[in-house]
Amino acid sequence: MTMPASFDAAHLDPFALAERQLLAPAALDEAALQQVLGQIMQHEVDYADLYFQYSRSEAWSLDEGIVKSGSFNIDQGVGVRAVSGEKTAFAYSDDISLPALTQSALATRAIGRQGGRGIAAQPYQQKGLQLYTPKDPLASLDEVAKVALLEKVEQIARSLDPRVVQVMASLASEFEVIYVARHDGHRAADVRPLCRLSINVIVEHNGQREQGSAGGGGRFDYAYFTDAVLLDYAKKAVDQAVLNLDARPAPAGEMTVVLGNGWPGILLHEAIGHGLEGDFNRKGSSAFAGRIGQRVAAPGVTVVDDGTLADRRGSLNIDDEGNPTQRTVLIEDGILQGYIQDSLNARLMNTAITGNGRRESYAHLPMPRMTNTLMTNGECEPAEIIASMERGLYAVNFGGGQVDITSGKFVFSAAEAWYVENGQLLYPVKGATLIGNGPDVLTRVSMIGNDMALDPGVGTCGKDGQSVPVGVGQPTLRIDGGLTVGGTAG
Repeated sequence: MTMPASFDAAHLDPFALAERQLLAPAALDEAALQQVLGQIMQHEVDYADLYFQYSRSEAWSLDEGIVKSGSFNIDQGVGVRAVSGEKTAFAYSDDISLPALTQSALATRAIGRQGGRGIAAQPYQQKGLQLYTPKDPLASLDEVAKVALLEKVEQIARSLDPRVVQVMASLASEFEVIYVARHDGHRAADVRPLCRLSINVIVEHNGQREQGSAGGGGRFDYAYFTDAVLLDYAKKAVDQAVLNLDARPAPAGEMTVVLGNGWPGILLHEAIGHGLEGDFNRKGSSAFAGRIGQRVAAPGVTVVDDGTLADRRGSLNIDDEGNPTQRTVLIEDGILQGYIQDSLNARLMNTAITGNGRRESYAHLPMPRMTNTLMTNGECEPAEIIASMERGLYAVNFGGGQVDITSGKFVFSAAEAWYVENGQLLYPVKGATLIGNGPDVLTRVSMIGNDMALDPGVGTCGKDGQSVPVGVGQPTLRIDGGLTVGGTAG
């Protein structure tokens, strides 16, 4: 079942590859799929699907000039789902075969009522988008070249500043093939490459140690990581670490905060994006529940979830229910327009599917999940926004954070930040945390930059124990009040 290392999927149709990789080895054809779906639909259920998946992944890690760890994994299987009303029955198997599918179908149909409508839909293939080339990143370099890539980024980082005392770098990729067969006859397939390179450096000066990190990736192969890209990552990591050598303890208290563009959009993702997912709103547990058509943000604030951006980490040709992804406007000029939906929640809320049904693997149920979530441009120059600050914090980059979906309250740590007075960046600070409420913060946005940027391709989102790759983005933003900066200085 394994794919040869030399295999190049670049010129293959996703359906052809999915059928060759997932169905043919088990002698599964359209008649067999129809048989299995028909067994489920003999009972009164609203929806049924089969989700086939094959994936290969690897990870390499370098520390102190030595590749100290490496992993390689192959996985495949099928998930079988039946939905009746709000109830879902789900079974999965790592054995792709007709007997395993039949057994799973028998397990799932128990939620339906006897005497169903059967299955009469004619199978049809719906082509998805073509946002990325279906190349296998694992096969794009041999093992020696992968190690050399990590060694090169380490050498570059050390050459940038003599105070660099330690460099840790990692390289990871995944090649995934999926096939979706639904009870309504819909058939969809996708071939998904994904890779990422990360670097973390530690600098030391007069006994003081600080660290910085950078990296990126997307839906392409290792050829993306050119010398210029490696230099960019290394320079960002070293510059961040060196800046923190001069950083002072962060001030504390409520103050004006300016968020930088790009990766700080993770705050938007966590504090606001999750609250716009359909399941939380259907159940009434989101702070945005029942507020369609109402003002939820300051004028000028427009938030979209866009799964159609070429080569982006969060993008998909189809979601994990076989629906094409799309650009969904969630908030427009401050007014709530809609939610992120999968098929189950869209049906129960009597609204349109948005192509956001996502799952970690065949062993997980799909749910509404973000793809690339971003705030669109405003009209202000970034320098103008900084100059407008009398006193406050400029958060250039973020680390981790937490959010409570029901209340919207969040806590985020700033990886790089500056204290600002009278429009001037006075000094860098460390140890700053931002504490606030997502829905409230949206209403306090007073200036929106014209420099919207996407993150470099490093985001992973967790929800209900499932992790999926995502993207974020935003322009520079000024937030007046409502944010408390937690720090160690008075």
